[in-house]
Amino acid sequence: MVNKVQSSNLGYPRIGENREWKKALEQFWSGKIEQEEFLKRIEEIRLQHLLKQKEQGIDLIPVGDFSLYDHVLDTAVMFGLVPKRFKYDGGKVSLKTYFEIARGTEGAVASEMTKWFNTNYHYIVPELNETLPALVENGPLQFYKEAKQKLDIDGKPVILGPITFVKLSKGYKDNEFKTKVNQFVPIYAQILRELQKEGVEWVQIDEPILSTTISKEEIALFQDVYQTLNNAAPNLKVILQTYFDSLEHYEDVISLPVHGIGLDFVYDHGQNLTSLKKSGFPKDKILAAGVIDGRNIWRANLDHKRSLLKEITEFVPINHLIVQPSSSLLHVPVSVKNEDSIIRILKDALSFADEKLHEIVLLTKCIQVGVESIESEIDASVTAISALNHSSDRNNKEVQKAVQSLDNYKAEREAPFIVRKQFQADIFQLPLLPTTTIGSFPQTQELRKQRLSWRKGNLTNDEYEKFIKAEIKKWIDIQEDLGLDVFVHGEFERTDMVEYFGEKLAGFQFTKFGWVQSYGSRCVKPPLIYGDVAFKKPMTITETLYAQSLTTKPVKGMLTGPVTILNWSFARDDISRFDVANQIALALRKEVELLEENGIQMIQVDEPALREGLPLKQDKWESYLDSAIYAFKLATSSVKNETQIHTHMCYSDFKNIINAIKALDADVISIETSRSQGELIYAFEENTYDKSIGLGVYDIHSPRVPQLEELTRNIDRALQVLDPTLFWINPDCGLKTRGIDETIAALKKMVEAAVKTREKLLVIKS
Repeated sequence: MVNKVQSSNLGYPRIGENREWKKALEQFWSGKIEQEEFLKRIEEIRLQHLLKQKEQGIDLIPVGDFSLYDHVLDTAVMFGLVPKRFKYDGGKVSLKTYFEIARGTEGAVASEMTKWFNTNYHYIVPELNETLPALVENGPLQFYKEAKQKLDIDGKPVILGPITFVKLSKGYKDNEFKTKVNQFVPIYAQILRELQKEGVEWVQIDEPILSTTISKEEIALFQDVYQTLNNAAPNLKVILQTYFDSLEHYEDVISLPVHGIGLDFVYDHGQNLTSLKKSGFPKDKILAAGVIDGRNIWRANLDHKRSLLKEITEFVPINHLIVQPSSSLLHVPVSVKNEDSIIRILKDALSFADEKLHEIVLLTKCIQVGVESIESEIDASVTAISALNHSSDRNNKEVQKAVQSLDNYKAEREAPFIVRKQFQADIFQLPLLPTTTIGSFPQTQELRKQRLSWRKGNLTNDEYEKFIKAEIKKWIDIQEDLGLDVFVHGEFERTDMVEYFGEKLAGFQFTKFGWVQSYGSRCVKPPLIYGDVAFKKPMTITETLYAQSLTTKPVKGMLTGPVTILNWSFARDDISRFDVANQIALALRKEVELLEENGIQMIQVDEPALREGLPLKQDKWESYLDSAIYAFKLATSSVKNETQIHTHMCYSDFKNIINAIKALDADVISIETSRSQGELIYAFEENTYDKSIGLGVYDIHSPRVPQLEELTRNIDRALQVLDPTLFWINPDCGLKTRGIDETIAALKKMVEAAVKTREKLLVIKS
């Protein structure tokens, strides 16, 4: 065991301060750099990240948390789990095949992508139904050797645990779960033996599934699996790491045969601390205490954190304690230091990855040496947080009064859907299987260049507006040529579906370098919701009305919903999250009403992040969903029956929340489904959905253009369980990240498939 308290990190952002990682990936994919140069750059980035953590004074530095795309995909290819459609011949998986699994090819659909627990990070879903696992490369060992040889860092290899890995995978039946896990146990044992032989001291095995609702049988499986792994490498110190919530079975987990247990003391709702006080902690184990928030960007109140650690050390001696973040820092930006445009009162209250590492080191020093050693830093943190809390931005009396008087606002539509449907059918006169897109069209390099020039002041407002209008007109014409039935303006004025609205609402702040990874090389810059949210002026009227003036087809007004804005932002943590959501909803309600007043009768309020915000514990789902539904309806329910409300949601297991989707009472919902190869449709076989719906018929996250046969097959499959009079045809998601030629080609095929199916249905009907 260690002789003193140690500091540790669970994972570091991959992207780099200036997104060097993203740039290297995209240059490699586009053929601008060769593989050798790409791997050289990536190695430099990876080593620099390790060096920064060493220089900060972190004792246990994670290795193997870095990835070229996704750590779950890394785990799958380490085991040779490559779907047969990618024509893998065995052995170490090539870089080409690795990226094909993630991004697809002309002849093979990419593997499904979904959210990592309730975060905004996407992982590639492993497919276990085709190949037996085998260790084709010991990745953790290679990363450990690299850090040791090149930086003299005795790193802590990070491995995604076998039970969580199988839980997150697809391709097996529920009754095969234990069998599937047991297929991986000998391979994990081999990995650990090789690490032990190399002289590794600490290994972090991530099992976040332990923070979800799991059964006693699954806990028994943990006991068997980790006993086997402990027997395989008894001299290796394994930390079983959990995060994102409290343990479901505290006493069982802390008794598992491992050297340490990592617990989240930030997102546990106080339950882990309560369990620690009630049941104690084994004297022969290390407690890795996650006390610094790994998912949000607010500075820690070091006085509160010191008190928390003091409570913990009443049950765990300091020489059995590790101080660390609540989760990997993958979910936060790299550093605050370059954010020179943020007002001082806010900047002082921020903490990104590098600052969080510093907080961890300070708290470790505090526990080891005493509170006097960091007294000035404690005072500074308390002062900074207090100043922000007492600022006018967090004390908007009008907003606070509105949220306290929500009963004054209507949150139900005037008539039920069956009545609204007829009103809307009479107005819009749409054909069977109407076609549309989700909202955005390709944002070209020229568009980004013009936007940057405008932001820098090198382009006047009039010049920029003229450019945006030209883009809108071009794509209205393209939509006319394609024969789509319902148009969008293309969102060319928007960098990001959340950032755009945050820039126009009170209570938001934006960063210059606050990027985080969403999926692959896709990085987003979440807004900071730091104050009370309020409507300031119209946000979408100009572009939407201009687009509608160019066509007789309906053009949808496009808004991002309150729950998605909340879940895709770094939200303030001094008030309830759904107080924040309702503030946003009231602001969006005004924009919805303005669109309707100006003649826009289709309004899409997207909620792609609604399901991903579900708590990990099922007993908390109902409360979350009720609050989310209310916020959406608060934003959308004041319109007339004739106005059609659309919404959109991303990859999700909707089976368990189908009633919540119905309760949103949107007239039309579109859902991403294509990467799951139609599996979502099973949810509608078991549950009747009585409103209009579009199940995305092709995957927009891949550059491939779908074939007509593939599209008609997807449509036909959906129509086996959905009413054709309620079915819409659309892509999976927005098309912002796609190229122009591939977008037009794919939409042309989509419309062709819709027309073909429409004609077939009309023949059958006649």
